[in-house]
Amino acid sequence: MTTTRPEPAPRPRPDGAPELRLSVWPTAQRDARAQRRGRYLPESTAHPAKMLPSIAATAIARYTEPGDLVADPMCGIGTTLVEAVHLGRDGLGIEYEERWASVAAANVAHGRRQGAAGAAEVIRGDARLLPGLLPPGTAGQAALVVTSPPYGPSVHGQVKAEQRRGAEGGVRKYDNRYGHDPANLAHQGLDELLAGFTAILSGCTVLLRPGGLAVVTARPWRQHGELVDLPAAVIAAGARAGLVPVARCVALLAGLRGGRLIARPSFFQLDNLRRARAKGQPWHLIVHEDVLIFRNPALPGGSTTAGPQPAQEAQQRHARPAPGRTGSRAA
Repeated sequence: MTTTRPEPAPRPRPDGAPELRLSVWPTAQRDARAQRRGRYLPESTAHPAKMLPSIAATAIARYTEPGDLVADPMCGIGTTLVEAVHLGRDGLGIEYEERWASVAAANVAHGRRQGAAGAAEVIRGDARLLPGLLPPGTAGQAALVVTSPPYGPSVHGQVKAEQRRGAEGGVRKYDNRYGHDPANLAHQGLDELLAGFTAILSGCTVLLRPGGLAVVTARPWRQHGELVDLPAAVIAAGARAGLVPVARCVALLAGLRGGRLIARPSFFQLDNLRRARAKGQPWHLIVHEDVLIFRNPALPGGSTTAGPQPAQEAQQRHARPAPGRTGSRAA
């Protein structure tokens, strides 16, 4: 495990807003497939937008201690939960779609069979209603939330080569969609997505203990050729939800080899890039996730200006009951 130092406390800018410091997490020294191999069940690959396991593991190792509660209100296949239980933390996940809630619970159970010391629970429900979904005794007890909003479709899915009689072979895109429920945030326009995500982050202020951290990963994407600055929108959403932005990091999606970046783009990112350059548009690959770190405001009289601290300098622990079981349930 890599020893980390705390990010410095943010300094106020001339306009009074905090300056967000930057640091780089080398989270793609192995590609995503290698990171998940043996640790996640095969059916996990079908999810259209999975968090890189090393990103979740880095956040958990930096900002929590064994026995802490780590949560993800949009847990998907349970990446945050799996990495938490393997690091000896307990986990709580909320997932909107029944299919992925079942996969997340199965991945946690798989981790337990492999000797993971933590326990986790998956609840199927709408995280926009997060306070009403929390199991008894968990409100105000999470040390850390690690989550990510859904991205644009250009970075989702997998491809398979197909042969066509009498013609050049092509590719078929698959596992690139969530379910068909139009209420799913993944199907919403940008304004609706941000409104829903703001509601989720507001619910996280109920779940997190005073001074607890929320780590949100986001990357820009292109929509109809225009770059959508999702990270900046998420910072604004967190502030509206009542969280305090304290740090901004970069999690690499590219490997580091001798000072060079080894890109690991999806087929769709490469295809979009080549098409744009063929039209004379100077697009470049996106090889990082922004890691946006927020602090839940402290109790009255407490400070909210200090930057995130590593586990060895964490705040005093709060007693809480452990998650009831390893598994999933519908809210």
